[in-house]
Amino acid sequence: MYADHGVFVCFEGGEGSGKSTQSRLLSEALTERGMRVLLTFEPGDTGVGKELRRIVLSPETGTLADKTEALLYAADKAEHVETAVLPALERGEVVITDRYVDSMLAYQGAGRVLNVTEVEEVARWATGDLRPHLTVVLDLEPEHGLGRFTERDRIEGESPEFHQRVRDAFVAMAKDAPDHYLVLDARAPVDEIHRRILERLEPLLGRAARG
Repeated sequence: MYADHGVFVCFEGGEGSGKSTQSRLLSEALTERGMRVLLTFEPGDTGVGKELRRIVLSPETGTLADKTEALLYAADKAEHVETAVLPALERGEVVITDRYVDSMLAYQGAGRVLNVTEVEEVARWATGDLRPHLTVVLDLEPEHGLGRFTERDRIEGESPEFHQRVRDAFVAMAKDAPDHYLVLDARAPVDEIHRRILERLEPLLGRAARG
């Protein structure tokens, strides 16, 4: 399901790929045009989500059952969509989120080697099957992205094989639905990546409210 109002944009990719930077640049560029923008992220950008984020990412949590981890991420998404994303879209805003359903499919599905079909059913139920109009995948070899961190959370600290499965899953999802994805080399200059995102997004911006 794609929202009838507003524009929903998602940034996906592995660790250290520049999602937060590009999300912020896009938000600033659209705000300067007079558009109303919600810049958000998962997990953790709600009151409930902050606690869920602490649980799933803190090394102090220790080992979680893979299904438990997936369900915690699904709970964060349900709260995020219901209380933040949908209201903003109904107001006609551009919603820019750093991570969404594809991250759950890539990390908890492919990364944890859970049944991806079952993980997707849970994720789609949690989010009411709300899908981004455009998902930008910033593609980067795991060794390059993880090399940017001196300290790692529970997910960042997983094995290279785990992170390679995650990367492969993002690329495969984008290949299956090219009309709704833009895959970019995260090693390209920041300004070039930003320009290409704006170029691809331009046809959708007429749906957005201004002022």
